[in-house]
Amino acid sequence: MMIDAVISGLSAGQGAWALGLAMAVTLMAGFVKGAVGFAMPLIMVSAFSSFLPPDVALAGLILPTLVTNLSQSARQGVRAAAQSAWAFRRFVIGTVVFIGVAAQFFDMIPRVAYLLLLGVPVTAFAALQLAGVPLALRLEHRVRAEWGLGVIGGLYGGVSGIWGPPLLVYLLSVNVPKLEMIRVQGVVFLIGSVALLGAHLGTGLANAQTMAFSAALVVPAMIGMGLGYRLQDRLDQARFRRWTQGLLVVTGLNLIRQALG
Repeated sequence: MMIDAVISGLSAGQGAWALGLAMAVTLMAGFVKGAVGFAMPLIMVSAFSSFLPPDVALAGLILPTLVTNLSQSARQGVRAAAQSAWAFRRFVIGTVVFIGVAAQFFDMIPRVAYLLLLGVPVTAFAALQLAGVPLALRLEHRVRAEWGLGVIGGLYGGVSGIWGPPLLVYLLSVNVPKLEMIRVQGVVFLIGSVALLGAHLGTGLANAQTMAFSAALVVPAMIGMGLGYRLQDRLDQARFRRWTQGLLVVTGLNLIRQALG
């Protein structure tokens, strides 16, 4: 298994190269996450899939996302994070429960299927918003939308480690302010990260070897995150929203490219 080369065979050229490339990708992913609050798993999975097996790629992102989400969610304090968790509790519950459900089927769902089912609607939504088409959810449907998108996020998260786009779709639809949007993402992603780790400790995907690899990526993730925070603090609400929409389009297209490539 390639993880043996990455962790145990660092003296071999391929192992050192793979680990170094994974750390560089994680540094970049951390910077993007620090700037706009999301996209770390999307960037890591899409890049890792070109040189790592799918199970190693998924396992590798578990600890960096958990640690960076802890930092992001607590940036305005623990009390603010707790308030956000309560305000978006339906999304959190739906995500956590269905991460556990979907993780059991990690090896059974065709990769092409979930990449297309995630990439196509996310790209369409963000592209239409960038074009100025109003897509805000009607207020009376917010509760159902929050439950539904939380479940969808959990289903995708369990099999791919990616559950951010459905949350972003919801937050953009209801026009959540920048700081709250970033904090809510951190809280939901943190709780989801813990659920993902727990689920894959059960499936065996998270084991001593894969978690050693994942732990090695925590430092570059946090360095990138710190650099990204500096950019985030300079973005006003309008620019932040457009950056978020643009990045969603790029990541959605990349998911489609992987599915069809």
